[in-house]
Amino acid sequence: MTSPAFLGALCLALSCLGGAHGLWRSDDLEWSKLIMVHHWPATVCQEVESHCKDPPNYWTIHGLWPDKSEVCNRSWPFNPKEIKDLLPDMRRYWPDLLHPSNYSHQFWSHEWKKHGTCAAQLDALNSQRKYFGKSLDLYKALALTSMLQKLGIEPSTDHYYQVSDIRDALVSVYKVVPKVQCFLLEKGQEVQLLGQIELCFSKDLQLWNCSHAAEPAARRQEAWPNLGLHVCEDGPVLYPPLNETKL
Repeated sequence: MTSPAFLGALCLALSCLGGAHGLWRSDDLEWSKLIMVHHWPATVCQEVESHCKDPPNYWTIHGLWPDKSEVCNRSWPFNPKEIKDLLPDMRRYWPDLLHPSNYSHQFWSHEWKKHGTCAAQLDALNSQRKYFGKSLDLYKALALTSMLQKLGIEPSTDHYYQVSDIRDALVSVYKVVPKVQCFLLEKGQEVQLLGQIELCFSKDLQLWNCSHAAEPAARRQEAWPNLGLHVCEDGPVLYPPLNETKL
């Protein structure tokens, strides 16, 4: 059962801060929902091996992505000074797992240019400070790591979960359908690896089913074209612990 405290925090973070006034009117830039993408560091680092350094043992932010549109304003560069007060939380919850040596600025710049400039069509997200700050608020309110723990879904080397059980458990908490993504099986692997979990929001920043609209194929792999992320197939999935990752 979801606690009143969790619901209160979630409602506060998801409150609508403004109308969905579009800054751009081209049909090519229109979008209908936001996708909060979490990734599991142990799985990501297992796939890229030597690239990771001291990955965290909790779900981190991959990005907050409007569906359908990308790079809506090429003349709006990323400026880390605008999120200076957010940097402690950004480094903790939104790290660049693949390139830790660049202090994540390149990763955040990519996310802003590709996704933030489109999300900025909303008043609630119409600056870099608002976009990254609200993304952090949504991430904290969703509390995916602790929610999975409370649901009894924890990393393990000797226990496989059913994809449908993970999806149904998340529905029981968030009351919307998430998207659960895995890494493609390689030769010799017997089970898919849990890699990403997406939770979606409407334009007024209310939780929404991720199944409302099809996601473009190009978005499935995002910044990592060689990792092979895809929607998990029904069946067993491994949720690997960090200490089993080859770093």
